[in-house]
Parts: sequence; C-alpha cells; structure tokens
Amino acid sequence: MKTVLHNCKIFTGKTVLADHAIIVDQDIIAGVSTDIPADAKHIDLEGANISAGFIDIHINGGEKFYFSQHPNEATLHDICQTSKLYGTTHVLPCLITSAHDTIISAIGVVKDYMHRHNEGVVGMHLEGPFINPLKRGAHPASQVRKPTMKELDEIITCGRDVIKVMTIAPECFDDEQLELLLDSGFIISAGHSNMTYEQAQYYFSKGISLVTHLFNAMTQLQHREPGLAGATLNNNNVYAPIILDGGHCSYAAAEIAWKLKQEKLFLISDAALLSRKVKSFKFGDFDAILGEDGFYRNSEGTLAGSAISMQEAVQNAMKFLKIPLIEAIRMATIYAARAIKMEDKLGFIAPGYLAHFCVFNDSLSSCKTIIV
Repeated sequence: MKTVLHNCKIFTGKTVLADHAIIVDQDIIAGVSTDIPADAKHIDLEGANISAGFIDIHINGGEKFYFSQHPNEATLHDICQTSKLYGTTHVLPCLITSAHDTIISAIGVVKDYMHRHNEGVVGMHLEGPFINPLKRGAHPASQVRKPTMKELDEIITCGRDVIKVMTIAPECFDDEQLELLLDSGFIISAGHSNMTYEQAQYYFSKGISLVTHLFNAMTQLQHREPGLAGATLNNNNVYAPIILDGGHCSYAAAEIAWKLKQEKLFLISDAALLSRKVKSFKFGDFDAILGEDGFYRNSEGTLAGSAISMQEAVQNAMKFLKIPLIEAIRMATIYAARAIKMEDKLGFIAPGYLAHFCVFNDSLSSCKTIIV
C-alpha cells in the first residue's frame, strides 16, 4: 500500500510547494502531486513543513557513546537514534586519529552495520591519523603519524564502499601516496593541516574538493598569507562544511564565508556527543569536558567537538547569519549530499529519493523525523 503525506508545506530542495502531497511506495518517493491516491495510507502533517532528512557528514557520537572510544554497533545505533531526534536521517560516523588496528576494526563494524540495518549510516568519516601534528587540535598526539604505503593499502582495501570521507593533511603525503588515495574512491578532505595558500590550491587542483571544518584546525586567512582558509574561500570547486555553534568560529566569520561560498557552504555538527547528557569522558590520551558555556574541551582547553545537533545548526544559520529558512534547509540537505556525491539519492523530495523526512516548524524549535 502506498503512503501519502499531506497537509504540509513541502521543501523539495528546489522550491516550496503548498497544496501538494508526497506519495511514497515501498520506502521510495513515487511522486509529489495534487492528485492523492484514494487507497493509500494517509499521514496528516497538520500544516507543518517537511524536507528531506538532514545529513550530518561529521558526527562523533550519540547521546551516550563516542565512536572512537566505543567503535561498535551500540554506538552506531546510539548515533542514528539520537540524530533522528534532531531531524537527521543520514550520518557519517567519524573515527578520529586512532591506532591502525582500531581503524580496521571500526571499518568492519560500520560495514556490517550498513549491511544489516537501514538506519541512516551511509558510510564512515575517517578523520586522521595522517594529519599535521601542528594542527592536531584535540586529536591524541601519540597516534598522529606519517602515512605508509602498507597502511594506506590496507585502509583502502578494507574501507572500499565503507569510508565515504577521509580527512588528511595533504602536505604530509608524498605524490605516490596522495595519488593512491585520490584513486581510492574516497572523498579526500583537507583538514588538520598547516598548508600555505599556494599548497592548498595545488592540492585542490589535484582533485581534493572538500575541507573538514572551515576555519578549524587549518591555517587562517592573513593579509600576506591567506592560508587554507583563504584558499577554500577563494576556490569555487571546494565544499566547506562549518560548525555553527558560536565557539568553533564566530558567526561573523561564518556569515562572510556564506556570502563567498553560497551553495558550497553546508552544515555539520561535529558533535562529540548529542543532548548534553554526558558531561565528561576520557579514553587513552583523549579527554573531553562539557563546560558551562556548552562546548566540549579537553584538559588543555582545546575544543574537542561540538555539542550541537543539526537542528541547532540550522536554527543558528537563520538566527545569527540571517539565512532564509529555505536556504538553511538546503545547507543541511542538498549541499551536504552534493559534497559527498550522493545527491542522486539524498537531499531532495523528488521521485526516486528515499522517503526519509524531517518535519519542522518555521523556527525549527519543533523538529522530528519520519521514515516511511
């Protein structure tokens, strides 16, 4: 039996439609129409807004477990279920700089989860360990290392069809190693990097089309050396996710970035944990404490991931950057999907797309997911 979602304002990704309904057939959107099948199951959305579910390509944990500490099925379930409370239906769980055996094990866990569940894990984000120690942020110094061909070969072999995004500092790679990664099928993201502006533009020309979190853990825009941040802002081919929590970058800097990047700027949470229930945690050389200001920091005072959800990120885009609702929704859906080359499956309400939705009011103070 088909399902019809009606009495709603539909944010299709291209436009906003009133007096239309979404027709779903076997988990896939069959159409958006004013003609409603009489024999379908009806879901009345009571005038609410509806869009494709939010996409978070950089999330570290749910409300209980941090993936790099507990790289197991329970953590993936926690991430998916908690994310859905805040409008997010698709995620890339992130593993930060870790031992090689942990990386290989985590890849296996994500692969198995993707095969056995339909809960929104569309791949894995491997952030490190091949990053610049000068820009490691809160990543454990003991695990930051130079790449070797042996380790890269094993990560690529095991991570095929699992790793969607891999964060590296390109300047730490030789040409052969970088070409190996660029040919791997992974989306290579420049982050935790000490590159100059010229280096960054060179690596962008080689095929890197994403940075990890604009302004964070990278060389900054200076008037004589524009750095990786400046190179990103000045390159129309590069996607730039941003953490809109008011702590990872100022809202003024984010507003400038939006004016320059437009459709290449999108939202991530980079949440250490969601819901702010866990006040502190520690494993190995990594620790994080949730301060009264609402940010996770390690014992050295370095930011260690955000505490915001994608719902809050969209709210902040509207409130502090004065971005219209329709555009803020695109920053959480379409633009993220394009950045990870999944815009043919995610981000739009259109025939052939997954029937995974976010339902919300105009201020985003009310937000839920519907998966038909």
